[in-house]
Amino acid sequence: MEYIAHIRVSDGERQALKTHLLGVKKLAEMFGATLGIMHITGLAGMLHDLGKYTVEFQNYLIEAVNHPEAPPKRGSVDHSTAGGRMLYDLYHKGKIEREKGILAEIIGNAIISHHSYLHDYLNPELESPYLRRVRDKVDIGDYDECVRLFFQQVMDEAEFQLYVECAAQELKQYLTRTSSFNMEAKCMFLSKFVFSALIDADRTNTRCFEDHVMEEEVSTGASNLFQGYYEKLMNKLQDFAQGSDSGSVINKLRSEMSEQCDRFADKPSRIYTLSIPTGGGKTLASLRYALKHAATFGKKHVIYVLPYTTIIEQNAAEVRQILQDDIHILEHHSNVTEETVDDDEAEDGLMNIRQKLKLAKDNWESPIIFTTMVQFLNVFYAKGSGNTRRLHNLTESVIIFDEVQKVPVSCVSLFNEALNFLKDFGRSSIVLCTATQPALDFVEHRLQIDPDAEMIQDIEQVVASFKRVEIIDEASSGLYTNEKLADFALNKLEEEKRNILIILNTKTVVKDLYQRIKNALQETPVYHLSTSMCAAHRKQILGKIRDHLQKKEQIVCISTPLIEAGVDVSFECVIRSLAGLDSIAQAAGRCNRHGEEVLQQVYVIDHVEENLDHLKEIKQGKEITKRMLIDLQRDTTHHGGHLLSKQAMTHYFQRFYLDVKPLLNFDVSKLAVNMTTLLFAGYHENKYYQDYCENYRQVPPLFLVNSYRTAAEHFHVIDDLTTPVIVPFGEGREIIAELNGAERIEDFGKLMRKAQQYTINIFSYEMKKLDKNNGLDRCLDGQILVLKDGAYNEEYGLDQQNDSWTGGYFFG
Repeated sequence: MEYIAHIRVSDGERQALKTHLLGVKKLAEMFGATLGIMHITGLAGMLHDLGKYTVEFQNYLIEAVNHPEAPPKRGSVDHSTAGGRMLYDLYHKGKIEREKGILAEIIGNAIISHHSYLHDYLNPELESPYLRRVRDKVDIGDYDECVRLFFQQVMDEAEFQLYVECAAQELKQYLTRTSSFNMEAKCMFLSKFVFSALIDADRTNTRCFEDHVMEEEVSTGASNLFQGYYEKLMNKLQDFAQGSDSGSVINKLRSEMSEQCDRFADKPSRIYTLSIPTGGGKTLASLRYALKHAATFGKKHVIYVLPYTTIIEQNAAEVRQILQDDIHILEHHSNVTEETVDDDEAEDGLMNIRQKLKLAKDNWESPIIFTTMVQFLNVFYAKGSGNTRRLHNLTESVIIFDEVQKVPVSCVSLFNEALNFLKDFGRSSIVLCTATQPALDFVEHRLQIDPDAEMIQDIEQVVASFKRVEIIDEASSGLYTNEKLADFALNKLEEEKRNILIILNTKTVVKDLYQRIKNALQETPVYHLSTSMCAAHRKQILGKIRDHLQKKEQIVCISTPLIEAGVDVSFECVIRSLAGLDSIAQAAGRCNRHGEEVLQQVYVIDHVEENLDHLKEIKQGKEITKRMLIDLQRDTTHHGGHLLSKQAMTHYFQRFYLDVKPLLNFDVSKLAVNMTTLLFAGYHENKYYQDYCENYRQVPPLFLVNSYRTAAEHFHVIDDLTTPVIVPFGEGREIIAELNGAERIEDFGKLMRKAQQYTINIFSYEMKKLDKNNGLDRCLDGQILVLKDGAYNEEYGLDQQNDSWTGGYFFG
């Protein structure tokens, strides 16, 4: 009998199961080589579909293809348990060798989870979902026949035993590698990496078969690309050096700091800080380091991680223009479809819309990638195999964290440990790039960073040389409402200010102030920016703003904080609602950015109408900054003499992390435990292990007792979970239509990448309101949500009332 893995719906072509298993093994081995664990990942690859060696599954697959109008119940045949059980039976029973027992748990978990997400070894109910699958489950088909056919068709038993021995040696070397991690933390990151390698190898092999393309190889020519990119960048910098304003003080400083980054590129891969002041050219300076380091040390990717999608657009466009390459630069703003955790056993055999979307998702294989902090943290900790699929591509990379101070408080410990793993095991070089370095080595789960990690010399002197603004404390003079703020801003405009930027903390007050000032200024352009607008919409508005600024025309822009992190605009006057000191400093970076004037003003106000109850970090930062302003009123030499000094920033972050210390480990209040305990804790710190021992008077029969799935189900970078929705702005409408007509997985992938720029994330209360007002549509069997025309406004984006319809065409 010919055992098959997949049947291509388009032409009935069959992929032999042996071909699939060996193809996935080969890819997984290449992915695992980065960590020196090619046999560990290879084992997962060749055993993941062992359960398809049953007559039941073969009949199920053929029946589903022959009768698509009435297919058998999806998931009715379990094919992913057999591989995990085989490892358990061979290496987790009787006299167990430690390394092989741990291997059985790590690889077995990846195998049984490859249609969902990693299982808990021990869960809050003190049960083991892992053991329930590999030891206790009964209805998994003819398991003994699966094992016999595997040894007959894929790899004989003697060769298999040698392969496992190699994997055990790899595990031993991995676990004894010098690191700050305990054994459980090492195994957690290894488990995620093995799962990532397996998911990507399986989906890549399946996609290649489905789309009639040759098996993809992992790119080996990236270092050649990086060398060519570096030369193009250097040519561009030479052009800048010959420009008419190259002799200005600021441009000389930019050039000097860029050269320091170049020299640092010859140093070994570690965690470095790049504390270039706002407006100091850190994008090109960090790119110069990244390209040279990647070419010198053979890195596979250069990855920029940014806090907001707005900056992704801007920075990616700048890099594309310099490198003259559209093909190898990926922008990953957000997932267009939601990640779910489900156990859909048969999904890879039946190629429906949902499966095509799953195969098409970005795995971050491009040489240069721009993504967000949310997406980076999701790779390590969020539910959904599509997120974890990207993890292996973070290794052997140069990763630039732009505006790293924006790491959410609850994620600080998790962020630090992810970076420590990439440094210690993943052979990645990491750059923390910001004008306001947070004290990430000041917390319990500290970042393992060396004292000499700073790339720029004489930081204090550089900061002083870049001083282009003065902070004016208006917060101490009384509280501001939008009515008072509108009057204040209009008065500043009358004082011969050509342009003003106002940054407030919440979308509600931004929208209200925008409408007030727009009504008051009939002839002057007034612009609104918030995350209620899709990236393409914000890009369009920013383009108009830059055009006005270049022509020195009078304008007003009212924005949420999204504009202050890396967006290259320069206003004469900035008004900033009181927030954390890092936000004040970033807002100041949008004022007199290029030193157009000797000195300009940034006014800090205390806005009484902002509701910060659900923005605890902003609220906490605001209180610390307010106390620092009082300190400076009492003693003008305090905190280095001004809010933008290095001493002020160090004091702020240390005070901030002390104040929020209970939150840093991501507390899961429902379970009375924190995320670091669920993922990293050893036996003595693990609540569920201790409770199990006390309840059952014995230790659990496991080497690992951590709760990976429970942690993932409770992880979210922001407090309120959001849902991605494609909006009918500009090309958005065309993308929606094309998605409905797409057939090939490659087409879905291209369209979903384009759709990211036409997507917003909406909260649950917004979705309820939109549903009530008939503002939502669903396409592709309900997998993708889209806004109706009336639910998106050309001025401020999302309209929950669904009353923005113009009666004709949408003006995008």
